[in-house]
Amino acid sequence: MKILFLIPVCLSLILSSCAQKPEPCKSPPLLEGTLTAFIPGHHLRVFEKFSYDAFGQNVRVLAAGKEGNQTFFVDRLLLFREGVSYEIHYHNQTCIKTALKEPFRHIGVPHDAHFLNQMVLGSSSLPGQGLLVNNWNGTVEETQGNVRRYAACFFDLVEGIEDPNVFIPPSFCDSVEVLPAKGVGARSFTSLL
Repeated sequence: MKILFLIPVCLSLILSSCAQKPEPCKSPPLLEGTLTAFIPGHHLRVFEKFSYDAFGQNVRVLAAGKEGNQTFFVDRLLLFREGVSYEIHYHNQTCIKTALKEPFRHIGVPHDAHFLNQMVLGSSSLPGQGLLVNNWNGTVEETQGNVRRYAACFFDLVEGIEDPNVFIPPSFCDSVEVLPAKGVGARSFTSLL
């Protein structure tokens, strides 16, 4: 009789421990946020504000960074359905319009990622005062077999798009001709890093 009681208890413990294993996930389809990134070997640090629309397949990135001793600022708009990438320069009201041939890629934990650990941001001493975060490690595969390793920290993430006009190019870009796709360029959200 005791064995009949222990079997369901053991099975429920096994199933509950398996159910608590963290699984990689995709981001919400509409997302805005900020990230900082460091690409080892390139001495490149980047601070970005981004808007991400998986429904319309659009990405807008405002990035400022430092590579070696040089600082840079980039405003990019990727319209994957239209097949166009914009590099926007408001200071002189110009833009560079380039054909975008790459497929849209969803933001998410890479397919080969492995779970590192969990940590609580904020306080874990009171209910609702902290946020449990899963940390993953993996590689982001770019096109043509290139693999890029970088360290990125996402923060200030907000589900939804505050201003949908962020995906509309400025009027001074209307008359600009589309240039052929570059060999290396803004092919995806991750390549903007």
